[in-house]
Amino acid sequence: MTPSGLMLTLIGGPTTLIEVGGFRLLTDPTFDPPGLYRETPVRFEKTSGPALSPAEIGPLDAVLLSHDQHFDNLDNSGRALLPTVPITYTTPAGAHRLDGNAVGLAPFETRELWGDDGRRLFITATPARHGPVGIEPISGDVAGFLLGVERPGDALYVTGDTVWYEGTAEVAHRFTPKVVMLFTGAAEPRGRFHMTMDSNDALEAARAFPESALVAVHNEGWVHFKESAAQLAATFSTLGVAGRLTPLERGIATRFTL
Repeated sequence: MTPSGLMLTLIGGPTTLIEVGGFRLLTDPTFDPPGLYRETPVRFEKTSGPALSPAEIGPLDAVLLSHDQHFDNLDNSGRALLPTVPITYTTPAGAHRLDGNAVGLAPFETRELWGDDGRRLFITATPARHGPVGIEPISGDVAGFLLGVERPGDALYVTGDTVWYEGTAEVAHRFTPKVVMLFTGAAEPRGRFHMTMDSNDALEAARAFPESALVAVHNEGWVHFKESAAQLAATFSTLGVAGRLTPLERGIATRFTL
């Protein structure tokens, strides 16, 4: 792949292979087969497995881990993968729990990932709120990420598990990524409030990032998701903005021009 290109391959749930600037990164690794993890205090039940295995994905330069405290973002197989990857970027609290190769980034903190041949990729953490106002003591810290090739945030914005709020709006105010990866699904694991973006949030993102292509992930594979990729696409179509949303097919790479 040329340094100017971006390829996204949806593996399943939040797990997506990112190939950009000659680097290979993976978001929130989840590779377990379907099954029930626990019933309380939140039911975590996985309904579908990954489209590709870690072996099929191949070597990685880094993992972008929005948070480590929920099975649908880091399952048992994903946790076992982390020590095999050179570096994992996550929240400061997550880095403390994971130790090893994990590096915690504060919101809007930027690090540089270097390749053997002098290639450089900018990694910037972004704010995220995993649910409504006041949810933080329950859900814990979460991060999103920006990737930049020529400058911080010029290539891709990965929202992580968040709703649309002032923190995500601040990302739109500061950066103009070519592609925005929304963690959607309208997750309702605890009651009639969303822990991740729904159609309204995705539409806010489309308005806030008018020049960016949008993709949606983390909207299937678990019982707590209430809005599918098809339902999200139907909403965009109804409102006449279907062209803003690029569908991702599990296991198939989709290319974007930077």
